[in-house]
Amino acid sequence: MRHQLEYLAVKSVAVFVRALPLAVVRRVGEWLGLMFYLVDRVHRRIALANLEMAFPKKSTDECRAVARSMFQHFGRLLLELLKYASLPREQQLSLVDWEGEERVRLALAQGKGILFCTGHFGFWEQQALAHALKFEPMAVMARPLDNPRLHDLLEGIRTSNGNDVVYRRGAVRKVLRLLADGKGVGILIDQHMTSADAIYVDFFGRPAATTSTLAALAIRTGAPVIPLFAFPLRGGRYRMIYEHPVEPPHEDSEHAVREFTQRCTDVLEMHVRRYPELWLWMHRRWRDAPGPALAEARGMFPSAKSDLSEDPTGPGIGD
Repeated sequence: MRHQLEYLAVKSVAVFVRALPLAVVRRVGEWLGLMFYLVDRVHRRIALANLEMAFPKKSTDECRAVARSMFQHFGRLLLELLKYASLPREQQLSLVDWEGEERVRLALAQGKGILFCTGHFGFWEQQALAHALKFEPMAVMARPLDNPRLHDLLEGIRTSNGNDVVYRRGAVRKVLRLLADGKGVGILIDQHMTSADAIYVDFFGRPAATTSTLAALAIRTGAPVIPLFAFPLRGGRYRMIYEHPVEPPHEDSEHAVREFTQRCTDVLEMHVRRYPELWLWMHRRWRDAPGPALAEARGMFPSAKSDLSEDPTGPGIGD
């Protein structure tokens, strides 16, 4: 029953926002995020604890302001995604400015595919949708949602412009095939990992369990790794930025996977430090942080299923 009610609520919101101008959707989304900031004490505490540890020089009031803006941003993200995906493709492209597109074209010309890395930062879902229209469709690695109807709804949005979604079961083999065919694959690297192949890298000066998938695939295939980020602009527009490819570690490096993962994480941290309100501070990225576990708390985001299986391809590769 809960799954059905969740689906009906989201579906109703989707129908509602499609009829609204984008500027109104943005304001309603910010209001929705502010409402959750006020009522969702668990995630608010997690966000404040993370911010205070990541920015020890910020005052409590400054951290509260960032947390409030972050909740507003993610409320806006959710509603704008529903609106953006419903727009004609020409209008979707018209709302986007691009930076670094030549880096994507040069990487594609190598014929080894591209590994795109990012995090739950800015408007990452819109970036994947716009990327498919500007260049060619990519595949995105993701985990299924607990609610099967919401899962289908989100997958429909993610694949609406031709992108594919790769889930954990058999993911490495699928990604290897995609890269061999010269395709792009997007991987988010900012979630706490519990699998055996997780590695620890520094994120805001603290060890954070991180997926080794990205680096292991890059080293194995030679595919270039391009960080990408989507920022808000005035008037409901977006700026999609493709960074320079991440320099791989020396082939003789004893800790190549960790070094590569650290370099990718450093790029993400650079942007989060500049625009902290655009990152998901309500996730318990560092599990030594005080406060309740995120898995035990309900909030404004549907949860994802735990890992379905360990990929048998080999050590050091997995989500």
